Amino acid sequence: MGCAPSIHVSQSGVIYCRDSDESNSPHQTTTISQGTATTLHGLFIKTDAADSIPSVLAYQNRHGVARRASSRWERSRDTGPSGQHRCIEAETQTSHSSLKQVSNTEVRVGPMRLTQDPIQVLLIFAKEDSQSDGFWWACDRAGYRCNIARTPESALECFLDKHHEIIIIDHRQSRYFDAEAVCRSIRATKPSEHTVILAVVSNVSGDPEEMSVLPLLHAGFNRRFVENSNMIACYNELIQIEHGEVRSLFKLRACNSVFTALEHCQEAVEITSEDHVIQYVNPAFERMMGYHKGELIGKELTELPKSDKNRVDLLDTINMCIKKGKEWQGIYYARRKAGDSIQQNVKIIPVIGQGGKIRQFVSIKRLCGSNDNNKQICKVHREDKCIGENFQSESHSFRHKNRRKESIDVKSITSRSSDASSLQNRRYSSMARIHSMTIEAPITKVINIINAAQENSSVTVAEALDRVLEILRTTELYSPQLGTKDEDPHASDLVGGLMTDGLRRLSGNEYVFSKNVHHSHSHLSVPITINDIPPRIAQLLDNEESWDFNIFELEAVTHKRPLVYLGLKVFARFGVCEFLNCSEATLRSWLQVVEANYHASNSYHNSTHAADVLHATAFFLGKERVKGSLDQLDEIAALIAATVHDVDHPGRTNSFLCNAGSELAVLYNDTAVLESHHTALAFQLTAKDNKCNIFKNIERTQYRTLRQAIIDMVLATEMTKHFEHVNKFVNSINKPIAAEESNSNSEGSDCECTTSIKNSPENRILIKRMMIKCADVANPCRPLDLCIEWAGRISEEYFAQHLHICLI
Repeated sequence: MGCAPSIHVSQSGVIYCRDSDESNSPHQTTTISQGTATTLHGLFIKTDAADSIPSVLAYQNRHGVARRASSRWERSRDTGPSGQHRCIEAETQTSHSSLKQVSNTEVRVGPMRLTQDPIQVLLIFAKEDSQSDGFWWACDRAGYRCNIARTPESALECFLDKHHEIIIIDHRQSRYFDAEAVCRSIRATKPSEHTVILAVVSNVSGDPEEMSVLPLLHAGFNRRFVENSNMIACYNELIQIEHGEVRSLFKLRACNSVFTALEHCQEAVEITSEDHVIQYVNPAFERMMGYHKGELIGKELTELPKSDKNRVDLLDTINMCIKKGKEWQGIYYARRKAGDSIQQNVKIIPVIGQGGKIRQFVSIKRLCGSNDNNKQICKVHREDKCIGENFQSESHSFRHKNRRKESIDVKSITSRSSDASSLQNRRYSSMARIHSMTIEAPITKVINIINAAQENSSVTVAEALDRVLEILRTTELYSPQLGTKDEDPHASDLVGGLMTDGLRRLSGNEYVFSKNVHHSHSHLSVPITINDIPPRIAQLLDNEESWDFNIFELEAVTHKRPLVYLGLKVFARFGVCEFLNCSEATLRSWLQVVEANYHASNSYHNSTHAADVLHATAFFLGKERVKGSLDQLDEIAALIAATVHDVDHPGRTNSFLCNAGSELAVLYNDTAVLESHHTALAFQLTAKDNKCNIFKNIERTQYRTLRQAIIDMVLATEMTKHFEHVNKFVNSINKPIAAEESNSNSEGSDCECTTSIKNSPENRILIKRMMIKCADVANPCRPLDLCIEWAGRISEEYFAQHLHICLI
């Protein structure tokens, strides 16, 4: 039996092909001229001169010496010395003369950027023919690496060694091997799940019935190719496979790294379908809940036992949020397999699929109370919230909000007061946090150092330092704080109230802290201009002239800073800067300072309520009957009054403050305590810093008139005078106007008395009072979903006050 031919390349690059046998007969040497090829079908020649030799042999001459040498070599190499079958190493290599340069392909899978190596193809043909040649040349043209196997054994061995992306099996003849059996043997291996297998079938001409592909699919084939030795047809088939199945399988293969990360993640992860059927849980979830994944996958969430520690409507609130494609985050009690309840910090993220529909929900869960860090995180994130640009505020429900009663309004003047660019980068401006001290005390130095460190820190570290700043800014650094095993907010508040003086935190800590804030507004970061408002916010504000405007959506996308953005839009519409002769930067700074002094910890009386009242006031001012009664000064005064009417509200009523003997009640002699404080503080903040003094350029007489109008309207929101104002309005305006209109209709003439009634100075004051009062309590007249949310918020705030009274 003859040996394999030996091929030599001279220093000049000339190829010599020698055919020899075991009898040492004289060598027959065939010279292949330089410039033809270094790659022979079935043989890859490695040579120092390879760079100067084209990679593809002119293979069309089937009768030349190259054909004879190759055929003899293949026959001799089909069977090794020990009788074992081998895969013929026939790798195509592409040179500068090839049609396509071999290169790696960049593929994106979501945020991942992957690099796909050149495609590897395995040809399984018992005999060389025009069809195998067609695929061979197609692989070379496409820049693929190609191997050829003649037997099932060598094919399986070669595949397990190289893990080809495409396998082409000759299914035309069965006398050499069973193509379907070969396919099944390959499919039985693990690497084949990412491989496309193509069956080459015979072209039976004249057969009226098309052969079914089901037997091939059942055997493991992915595609069928009717024999066609044309190189372009083979090339087109391979390119379609590459850009179709191969690319998809490559992306799926890359998902293994994602699942590896999930399997080793310390946070519990649960993935459910849009119908809340559990599809995946990671080991951390199994450890946290005590279940094995086999007990969970395939079950609906409703089948699992629920904890009775959650409020009744919490699940409805969560579903209402996530069904709209918004993220939800908050505290949730889950029941473990053992029956005990655990408190979790949960974030649920809807996954939007094809057609814009929600296809899955990803839940990320952390155990609260497992260590000190988790306790602090749970304290900071106690409020449940829905995150998204079209937010209806279901998960901002204050029935599950942070119930700590220290009432330190840190969020509203730190992370919630950062500018738009910092919001986009998820970073906070450190200057916005230098607010709790105005003297160079040691604590101020510490805060300054932390602020500086935040500038060059990662998002995670910056958020952790935010929590450190929140702790440092409290006036009760050394006061004991109760911690329970489950960090139950209700139990903590009840027992904590018994340990502390209930009034001290309200009248002392809140008000003292507010006074510190008042002196620090010059350090607050300058907000963005009205022209630079992010698109999401700008899109919402396009509808701000409508009564159905959803203030909770604006609250969500502005991270609880709706007053600045809505104020910029409304004030620009009414020409406030032009009337006050102040710059837009001054107005922006003023709005920033005012919003920073609203307490974000309040369920109801926060900057969102102020923005809602401002919106209602602007809506009323746009009505023709109101326009005819008020001049521009009245309009500006009404807008400013609406903006500041509840600034620094402590979340308690006047009666509570008076009965508790708070500092504010003593200061204002138990008379319109909060309303007097709101107006006084508003003018103090405005005059404190020239950068935010919107009144600095108007005349003194005009300023006094404007100031008096603002004070009068804010004091009118005091509810003890409610019926007095209503009766005056009805008797002085409504009844006279109704009588005049009745007389005008009966006499058939137009009477201008109606206008004169509304335009009298006394009645203009009544109109302004009634307008801001209506705006202040207008939320029951909003769309039902907004009305329900406002009702929940005010109920929570009153409940917190009642609980405080019970603890006293």
